[in-house]
Amino acid sequence: MKIPATKYPVERFTLDNGLRVVLAPDRSAPVVGVAVVYDVGIRSEPEGRTGFAHLFEHLMFQGSENLEKLAHFRHVQGAGGTFNGSTHLDYTDYFETLPSGALERALFLEADRMRGPRLTEENLRNQVDVVKEEIRVNVLNRPYGGFPWLKLPPVMFDTFPNAHDGYGSFEDLESATVADAAEFFSRYYACGNAVLSVAGDLDVAEATEMIKRHFGDVPARPAPARPDFDEPDLTSERRESYADRLAPLPAVAAAWRVPDPIEDFAGYLPYVVLAEVLTDGDASRLVERLVLRDRTVTSLGGYLGFMGEPFEVRNPTAALLQFHLPPGGDVDKVLRTADEELERLASDGLDAAELGRVQARMATHLLRETDAVLGRALRIAVLEEQRGEPELINELPRLIGEVTAAQIQAAAAALTPQRRASIEVIPGGGQ
Repeated sequence: MKIPATKYPVERFTLDNGLRVVLAPDRSAPVVGVAVVYDVGIRSEPEGRTGFAHLFEHLMFQGSENLEKLAHFRHVQGAGGTFNGSTHLDYTDYFETLPSGALERALFLEADRMRGPRLTEENLRNQVDVVKEEIRVNVLNRPYGGFPWLKLPPVMFDTFPNAHDGYGSFEDLESATVADAAEFFSRYYACGNAVLSVAGDLDVAEATEMIKRHFGDVPARPAPARPDFDEPDLTSERRESYADRLAPLPAVAAAWRVPDPIEDFAGYLPYVVLAEVLTDGDASRLVERLVLRDRTVTSLGGYLGFMGEPFEVRNPTAALLQFHLPPGGDVDKVLRTADEELERLASDGLDAAELGRVQARMATHLLRETDAVLGRALRIAVLEEQRGEPELINELPRLIGEVTAAQIQAAAAALTPQRRASIEVIPGGGQ
């Protein structure tokens, strides 16, 4: 179907120290989004240091070479801006949205901590405590905490990078040292392992000069060799369960391996569309069957990648379905019904109207995600970092629209019980 396209201009260059830069000028509003993406994430953590990538993200806000603790906060907010950072499976990002007149301030701040954060014992111990509290709030003391993004990978995968707890164990976090942090910074937070992007109200020549002035003298360090995290696909079903004392009702999540999202993007895209065909809106296959007709689940979702980032993840990754059930719900029945619907889709296909509706919704979501300058800066930074193709931001809606019904049928046929990993939540501590 015909999908509306964006035409965001994208300029890219590389500094002598290896830092890749992507600019997307848009003079329609006096705002800029700035993002720095480092090619290090949860999968990069060494054994015995679970949660370290996320812990280090916190340390990057605790002062830097020329700035005391909390100065980053003060300088961004003082300019009327907002900021944050986040840790993902395959990258860590740091970002700001500011009035365009404050662009140079953001560049100075990011360059300063790229040279070196303040890695002190006081900062480390303080941030270990902050991360432990975050785990308590988001996982340990929350119903369905960590479901399914922390609970399902160890069922599906066998290797430490893919299977371990990305939030980290308290034991590993508490045993982290300043020397560990310094080594992690030296290894992964190198110019050659980073991408800087700026989107919004900027003059390309002026922004380029500013970037060279602030980042050009950051010491050059090459990117480390990136391991191949791939592992064999499942050949038989894997299923586990655990008791959640805070969960009031049962739940289950299932996942299947999908093609490499970078090296086999054409083979991967049908699974992205399939997830939406199955779960997006009342007219979707599984909502219509399981929620509205059978009433065997109260809510469900489907997405690509354990963190729901279909275009920001490397191999190996998965298509996921998750279901929350009513009291006394039958998990086996829900999984069987999902299998039936996948088989029906694989054998009978879908009509053009159904596919067109889904593709139009997906294109709308993609356009909305990158309408704001920060969303645009983050997307082009990760596309550059993982693919070397920041201009793909303009192509994604069209590529989604070109996925065919036959490709979706083939993807549905591949989601068999024999290739499935699932995790069941037993509510109330199994009482």
